[in-house]
Amino acid sequence: MAIDRVGSIEPIQPGKKPEQTGQVKGSPNIDSISISSEAQAKAELLRIHELVAAAPDLRAEKVAELKIKINDPSYIDDKVVTATADNLIDTLFS
Repeated sequence: MAIDRVGSIEPIQPGKKPEQTGQVKGSPNIDSISISSEAQAKAELLRIHELVAAAPDLRAEKVAELKIKINDPSYIDDKVVTATADNLIDTLFS
């Protein structure tokens, strides 16, 4: 049985030159992202939550001052009660 050669025995054969293509027309590729309004709202809530978590729970000096005032029988009078009620009404209905 005899095997005939089919092609050249050179390992690198001359290839064809690739055809030139035209320039791509249109706008240049610019990377961009789009953030939905829902994602923006959640990011804002997360930021607020982190601010609240970082804030101290109570102001010890203010609590001590109020304890002293409340234990003083002369502190709570009609003037203080009226001012407190006015502040509550203003806060609730403003």
